[in-house]
Amino acid sequence: MQIYPSYTEFKSLIPSGNLIPIYAEILADMETPVSAFKKIDNGELSFLLESVEGGEKWARYSFLGSGAGTVFRTQSDRYEVLKNGHVIDSGVSKDPINVLKTLMAQYRPVELAELPRFNGGAVGYLGYDMVRYVETLPDSNEAAIGAYDSCFLFTDTILIFDNRLQKIKVVCNVFVDGSTDIEQAYADGVSKIQLLIDQLRTPLSQAPKDSIVREPSVLTPNFTPENFKIAVEKCKEYIRSGDVIQTVLSQRFTAPLRVDPFDIYRSLRTINPSPYMFFLRFGSTLVVGASPEVLVRKEDSVVEVRPIAGTRPRGVDSVDDRRLEQELLSDPKELAEHVMLVDLGRNDLGRICKTGSIEVSEFKMIERYSHVMHIVSNVRGCLSEGCDAFDTFKATFPAGTLTGAPKIRAMQIIDELEPVRREIYGGAVGYFSYSGNMDLAIAIRTLVVHDDMIHLQAGAGIVADSDPQDEYDETINKARGVMKAIEMAEGGLE
Repeated sequence: MQIYPSYTEFKSLIPSGNLIPIYAEILADMETPVSAFKKIDNGELSFLLESVEGGEKWARYSFLGSGAGTVFRTQSDRYEVLKNGHVIDSGVSKDPINVLKTLMAQYRPVELAELPRFNGGAVGYLGYDMVRYVETLPDSNEAAIGAYDSCFLFTDTILIFDNRLQKIKVVCNVFVDGSTDIEQAYADGVSKIQLLIDQLRTPLSQAPKDSIVREPSVLTPNFTPENFKIAVEKCKEYIRSGDVIQTVLSQRFTAPLRVDPFDIYRSLRTINPSPYMFFLRFGSTLVVGASPEVLVRKEDSVVEVRPIAGTRPRGVDSVDDRRLEQELLSDPKELAEHVMLVDLGRNDLGRICKTGSIEVSEFKMIERYSHVMHIVSNVRGCLSEGCDAFDTFKATFPAGTLTGAPKIRAMQIIDELEPVRREIYGGAVGYFSYSGNMDLAIAIRTLVVHDDMIHLQAGAGIVADSDPQDEYDETINKARGVMKAIEMAEGGLE
């Protein structure tokens, strides 16, 4: 096994930082990200991040990890830091995001040109309700799911699957400080890499095929159709009174878990490939999603958001698809909603970007997914001096496409009209890298599994001329891809 960099090169890099990646590269032409994940998943803490660009082409890299490394998690105003399953720090904070920032600040990574831009960091989620640490909002709704408000796994080792070259880089980020035995630290990193390679080379055991024939799960909504439409009318009353321009109203669907959640992910990546696909296993909470929309991305000093607003179902054939596209692009309501949210994205970036640097690099493009098509735009800017990934997150969270505008008043109305806290839905899933970059998707088209129950949520943007039945139907259309994945998994996968 060839390890890069060599021990001699590794020692020479120590003055440049205290976190040095070492890696081995293996051929993966007989492997897939799914099969590799199944081999390394420890059943307790693991993740798989994948991407399809533009709904059509697999992105170059997939990222996989598993292990009992450092975990950061929050519930209300309490936070915990765990190492190898044991709490090593806990406390109360008015801003747990700053605690996460402090944890990340201890690392000064050495970057290797041979590795992609993400090769280690904190992988996980921040639920919608983390906004309560940024803005003052009502706080009376029940957290009916009961998952942590946020949870991140700090990667020690990570597998980087190169879908183009059919190779896997097995990476271990080695921490060194003044008390470190350098030779032993390097040897320990090599051992961790070898262990992962051994796991990858071990054939998957063939579990007995589940022969039970199941009827599809019935997901129970937390709104009746009539009550949802009443809530839409209340939103419209607030719009007429000048409180808001738009409010995003959502409903949740719940059912008992009856299949392996990873089979749901496998189904979802097949029927609804998306720019952000993720499977997070954090103890009794699993987050399974195929999100079309970035919350915010930071790479070096460039930050960008990509608002999605405006929806139609997919057509029955290509002719019908084009008809629906033209209908969408000529719908004054949809276009006005989209432009408003592009402006909101510009305003959000304006809080942390250099004056004059913000541009709309793509405007009113159509992106197609399995069950719906959307209007999308791309807004980017250059980060101001002194601002970092966490400042960027706070400035853009939550996405206006999940709240409405103005954001704060829209969120107050959401708390009034939705019967429970959103929790993970409408939050963010992705990573903060050790190098200071960040890539977070909005937690939509996302299934939350907690204590053997599955929870799926979908929303619709309510504006002055919204038709309540159309908005109800939009939530169903947006949820349909994940519902279909559940049904497919329950039917049995080969």
